[in-house]
Amino acid sequence: MATDLAVRGPVRRGQTWQHRLMVSPLILTVLVLGAYPLVFIVGASLTESTLGNPFQEWAGLASAREVVASSDVTDALARGAGYAVGVAALSTVLGVVLALALLGLRRGGGLARGLLLLPLMTPPVVVAIVWRLVFNPAGGLLATLLGAVGYEGQAVAVLSSPGLALLGVAIADTWQWTPLVMLLVYAGLLGLDREVLEAAALDGAHGLRLVRHVVLPSVAGVVLAAFFVRLVLAFKVYDLVAVMTAGGPGQSTTVPSYLIHQAALQQFDLDRAAVITLLLAVVVTVVTVPVALLTRKVER
Repeated sequence: MATDLAVRGPVRRGQTWQHRLMVSPLILTVLVLGAYPLVFIVGASLTESTLGNPFQEWAGLASAREVVASSDVTDALARGAGYAVGVAALSTVLGVVLALALLGLRRGGGLARGLLLLPLMTPPVVVAIVWRLVFNPAGGLLATLLGAVGYEGQAVAVLSSPGLALLGVAIADTWQWTPLVMLLVYAGLLGLDREVLEAAALDGAHGLRLVRHVVLPSVAGVVLAAFFVRLVLAFKVYDLVAVMTAGGPGQSTTVPSYLIHQAALQQFDLDRAAVITLLLAVVVTVVTVPVALLTRKVER
């Protein structure tokens, strides 16, 4: 017995070191891609920093107080949060509807899925250019459709209107990413137990009643997870804003990611960009954590 314990001790220690060696690349990757950028951003936010010469002089919370007091920053953060929630909700609703429609298709399902996934496979810059052409008041698709239905009023310049520009970006964003939600929900629908659906049908649940009381509760966790993914992606929107509106007209489409780009790469004010990044991280956490907790609760 003593001999067996003596042998097992070195073996277990050897296995422990093997496990550590196997996990070390993952830990190193997390430190390089996660911890180092966070430390860099925090350090830049507390010092006088430019893009070419960071960490010049200790500034403490001076930059943070200046940024928080700026109405442009607070408005952009509020605008970004409202945009993300609205776009994510719209994409989720449309994605669920499309997934249910695909599930009910008897023929041509493969072709329909391929066509519906095309926006998802299109680069964001191309999506932005396409929708700029759609909203072009001089001969764009929207102007052509309005003319076809007899509209003879002033040209509708969506991307030049402070009240409509963000809506135009949201439409393009929804068009591109709704297929992702559709794909996730459709995968969840394919995993439903057919016997449960047949039993519900025998009990008189058909059509919308079946969807409302049986199908949707069964995939509620998947729908919430898809909403969470879509919410995070909506907070990251930059390409569409940069190409379609460049943050304008005025500041009406300036979302946090575009504001960070302006501060860091146009004004070379790295400490300001770092503070905005940290504030954005706080806003994203406040908005997404309740959704993540609700998703976890529903899945359990």
